[in-house]
Amino acid sequence: MIEIDSVTKIFTGRGAPFTALDDVSVTIRENEFFTLLGPSGCGKTTLLRVIAGFIDPTRGRVLLDGQDLLSLPPYRRPVNTVFQNYALFPHMTVAQNIAFGLEMQDRPRAEVSATVEEMLSLVRMTEMAGRKTSEISGGQQQRVALARALAPRPKVLLLDEPLSALDFKLRKEMQLELKRLQSETGITFVFVTHDQEEALTMSDRIAVMNAGEIRQFGGPRDIYDHPAERFVADFIGDTNFLDVTLLSSEGSTARVRLSSGSELDVRAPQADLPPGPATLAIRPEHAQITTPDTAPLRGVLSNIVYFGTDTHFHVELDAAGSFVLRRQNQPDQAQDWAIGDAVGVKVPPGVGQVLQD
Repeated sequence: MIEIDSVTKIFTGRGAPFTALDDVSVTIRENEFFTLLGPSGCGKTTLLRVIAGFIDPTRGRVLLDGQDLLSLPPYRRPVNTVFQNYALFPHMTVAQNIAFGLEMQDRPRAEVSATVEEMLSLVRMTEMAGRKTSEISGGQQQRVALARALAPRPKVLLLDEPLSALDFKLRKEMQLELKRLQSETGITFVFVTHDQEEALTMSDRIAVMNAGEIRQFGGPRDIYDHPAERFVADFIGDTNFLDVTLLSSEGSTARVRLSSGSELDVRAPQADLPPGPATLAIRPEHAQITTPDTAPLRGVLSNIVYFGTDTHFHVELDAAGSFVLRRQNQPDQAQDWAIGDAVGVKVPPGVGQVLQD
């Protein structure tokens, strides 16, 4: 659907030139929920605005269905945008807001009415049609903004952190709503967020960005379980990092030696990594707390944090450094560890990933 080819954007002004996008290339598929994920200032919103036509790239191409988008002004592109602040008309009703774009395109009145009814039903706002948008909640306003953007049936819907203003519970609900809307309409969604949980929950594929570059892209499970570098492993979810020595690597597996002297079989992001110093990334839920007798890592339990759904165990390792383990809680589960206990960290084969930056 969208082909972004070697796009670079350099902002110039009074200070030194700033490269917001550095030779970015990625293909976004038809009927895909694609997310641009990264910290503030990484270039994700700039890339979204290039697709929308609000910013011209310094160089590169953007194609939609093979057509050069850069030759078209924003209002000629088959693309709509949902902004962070929604940009609704507070003096208009919900139905009038949804109809506005269609009326500006001189669509027949019967078509406008039918489309408004369809969109109201799609976002489950039929009973609110006559209410002004200044009289409804933030979550309802977000639904109206989505309905207004979907009404002209664009080929691509761009969403610039539209959930950031919502409270935690409503944000969770709208994550599922957005995925439902994308699935039911068949429109390609390009979603911008710095929230890793949003990205993992909704996306078909994710592009992780940093410093104007795409550092890795793939499905949520692939990004989470197989990070290609330390930045991705650190940004997506919680991760323990251990200094290790890479002994050998063959295909997607590697063998490393821990600072404790124990050796482990782990995953490798690429084949035939050279032996030498490396970093081992282990997710907290992939390791197990155990007795120190035969564990490859040993230490002292320094803290226990109860989160309701799970418990986090903080271990100060004998070989220097710390390690966090996460265990899912079960009903009436006994608390079998106490702060100050000598414990071990068991790492099943193949769960860690070796990284060389």
